[in-house]
Amino acid sequence: MTAALATIAVLHWAVLLVPGFNFVLLGQLAASGQRDRAFAAVAGMTAGTLSWALLAVLGVGVVFAAHPLLRDAVQVAGGLYLLQLAWRLWASAGSPTAQAQAEGLSRWAAARVGFTTAMLNPKIALFYASVFATAMPPQPALALQAAAVALVFGNSLLWHGGLALALSQPAVQQAWLRHAGVFNRVSAAVVGGFGLRLLWSSWQAWRG
Repeated sequence: MTAALATIAVLHWAVLLVPGFNFVLLGQLAASGQRDRAFAAVAGMTAGTLSWALLAVLGVGVVFAAHPLLRDAVQVAGGLYLLQLAWRLWASAGSPTAQAQAEGLSRWAAARVGFTTAMLNPKIALFYASVFATAMPPQPALALQAAAVALVFGNSLLWHGGLALALSQPAVQQAWLRHAGVFNRVSAAVVGGFGLRLLWSSWQAWRG
């Protein structure tokens, strides 16, 4: 059991440490002086992580592998959602204040964005399914499955919560305020890139 959990932890941290959309979202909220919104987004992200991990244990990865059209449909929805977020970020780049740029994002809205973006990326489910299948025995005990889900949930909470705390420090906030328009446009480009990548992956899978 210890060896299986250690393998899952190593593989999960290897993915967490690669900057992605979550880093961009938390940077936007935390650096703009909205630490509470950033932590709300963390709650949404980790809830999405918990949901996909539970579904992976229940076999949703097998379902996606057997029905690629279903997986592609979720990916297309996720790609379009990220493009919409990218457009809003780009459009807000000329706003004079951080509050205007954030468009009055509430805690609930921040949590919803974090959760939705996690749930609209089926590659997370495939990742957990493949990691669990690789690290666990053919018929894992219920205790091992529960421990694996708790492990990835704890890792996600620790990493994203740490990011939100680090990016909300005064020095980071001051730098963001000085270059808010540039940061928003860069963030929009990155988020849009993630969205296009999801759409491109779906297009390639459909052609194949």
